[in-house]
Amino acid sequence: MKIPEEVKFVLKELEKNGFEAFIVGGCVRDTLIKKEPSDWDITTSAKPKDIEKVFDETYSNNDFGTVTVRIEKTKDEFFETEVTPYRIESKYTDKRHPDKIKWAKSLEEDLKRRDFTVNAMAISIKNTKFEIVDLFNGQKDLKDKLIRAVGNPEDRFSEDALRMMRAVRFYSALGIGWEIERKTEEAIKKNSHFLSVISKERIRDELIKIVMSDKAKQGIELLRSLGLLKHIIPELEEGYKIGQNKHHIYDIYDHNLRCLDYAVKKDYGFYVRMAALLHDVAKPRTKEGEGIDSTFYNHEIVGAKMTRDILGRLKFSGKDIKMIVRLVRYHLFYYNVGEVSETSVRRLVRKVGLENIKELLQVRYCDRIGSGCPKAEPYKLRHLKYLVEKTSKDPVSVKMLMVSGKDIIEILNLSPGPKIGQILDILLGHVLACPNENKKDILTKKINELGRLSEKELRSLAEKAKKEREDIKTKQDNMTKKKYWVS
Repeated sequence: MKIPEEVKFVLKELEKNGFEAFIVGGCVRDTLIKKEPSDWDITTSAKPKDIEKVFDETYSNNDFGTVTVRIEKTKDEFFETEVTPYRIESKYTDKRHPDKIKWAKSLEEDLKRRDFTVNAMAISIKNTKFEIVDLFNGQKDLKDKLIRAVGNPEDRFSEDALRMMRAVRFYSALGIGWEIERKTEEAIKKNSHFLSVISKERIRDELIKIVMSDKAKQGIELLRSLGLLKHIIPELEEGYKIGQNKHHIYDIYDHNLRCLDYAVKKDYGFYVRMAALLHDVAKPRTKEGEGIDSTFYNHEIVGAKMTRDILGRLKFSGKDIKMIVRLVRYHLFYYNVGEVSETSVRRLVRKVGLENIKELLQVRYCDRIGSGCPKAEPYKLRHLKYLVEKTSKDPVSVKMLMVSGKDIIEILNLSPGPKIGQILDILLGHVLACPNENKKDILTKKINELGRLSEKELRSLAEKAKKEREDIKTKQDNMTKKKYWVS
């Protein structure tokens, strides 16, 4: 087992001072399946004040007696681990918090209060050897890939109703082949309504973990089949078994889940995954007619409002809401080669933000695959990417120069006229060929040289510079077309 030296140090220091100490919880589970834990938790017979006396640097800010021990690894790097006394949690009147917390006398009492058997194991280090404490057959359930509640599942879920959602999260995150044990699953179905009393922030955090897991699609469907989804995003469930039109081969709910699944397979980010899941959330409320010719007019506009309400209710941050709502609102953008002008493309970029176009296109890819299309990125979407890049580039213009027409007038003591424009064209051609010379002192010297030329010489140089500029623009455009495989 690969256990950090800092964790071993904490265990040894507690034991040296006469206390029992064990690694406990999810980090034990992850270690046993050879997955690197995200954090390390320790339980001990020591009380909070005892823990604080043993270690030099600690801090605590909770009602559960947890003390964070901070250990210096290097001058600028610290390792932190949470140390919690054995505890017993009494009756949970609100299905969220124990009415009272008592310090337990043994590890067994502490492990009994934990959620699932695979999370209720502990590890101790005795004479450099690891010993696993497994009172509830967690290792067998780990091998069988079963999520089973410790003891009576109804007792565990009445203590903290969020555990029902955590069961789905573990099912989604632990990998292929995991299942929820039958009695545990039945208890979730029976008590799913308890989830309505859980704080929206805690529900949000579990939802994010499910959406970001490798089995996100299966996780959302399990939430629905267990009766939990209606207490999280009931709007999403409205699309269950609601048919679509000739452009879709799946019902609305299934389509949304398939879109999410494609986002997972392509390893798209959180915003795209949430937008893929919610982009058609308004279709059941905007549907008119039945069969292949049914319509969903303005579902993207209604969906954006619904998404804002859903995410606001779940206490997502303003930044997250703004981004996901924007992707839902514009996921239905229209684009056909030759039909949509560059002006329309610029307008789309302004609305969505150039920095968000990539995510918007990813949502469209998800939408296409989720609709049964064989190809995520057809020619027209590649052409759109080409036009976005083309219209977003700074235009080749005399405005790029570090001098202006006014500077030329002052340097050469001229009146406004065609000569000023000709000199600017020549300077621009020079800068395009030698970008490093776009400096005021260099260009001022060049202006003085050009000022000594005849009108005929200036006109000839200006025409040549204009042609070279057009050649450069054409070359740049061809390179951009080649990049996206368009013509």
